[in-house]
Amino acid sequence: MKELIAKDLLKIKAVFFRPEEPFTWASGIKSPVYCDNRLTLSDIDVRNDVENGLATLIKENYPEAEVLMGTSTAGIAHAAITAHLLGLPMGYVRSGAKDHGRQNQIEGRLEKGQKVVVVEDLISTGGSVIEVVNILREAGAEVLGIVSIFTYGMQKGLDRLAAAEVKNISLTNFDVIAEVAAQEGYIKPEDIQRLISFRNNPSDESWINA
Repeated sequence: MKELIAKDLLKIKAVFFRPEEPFTWASGIKSPVYCDNRLTLSDIDVRNDVENGLATLIKENYPEAEVLMGTSTAGIAHAAITAHLLGLPMGYVRSGAKDHGRQNQIEGRLEKGQKVVVVEDLISTGGSVIEVVNILREAGAEVLGIVSIFTYGMQKGLDRLAAAEVKNISLTNFDVIAEVAAQEGYIKPEDIQRLISFRNNPSDESWINA
């Protein structure tokens, strides 16, 4: 599955490598990779692979799941489609509480004690998805874990997940996509180590001229 999803994401440029002309993040960090997993929703075949893959991950790793909760906004559609495939209810968590109406931050019905799986599209440093986990826990949910489409595997993200005592299962990851990108001719084989160097320490830009 990891290789299939990697090929899908590369094909539609949801994950796009450009080590020779790095992208610049909002933080100013130079990055050889661009990620936009929202593009998976626009390709029927890739969407089917992703949603069926997420459903499989949940059945295999979180068989007790009672509710799926998407992250706002990228995880909402994936949570909805996957919940439909599994016959489960879903909702989503806003990045902040509404300033009108019932001022909800959790949208959809969630009962205290329900077993929840969080659906995320991408995990880098893990900050936003852990905030969602904490909001759900504060509301009385039992968060079984997270499923995501793609994870960088950055140490900061791994440390944050461990500290929050929550596990994440991804359809594919940075290492697999880098290997597949080299095999499929998207990048040169010698670029793999440069990409891994970036992943291991994004603030160190020595990989650019390596």
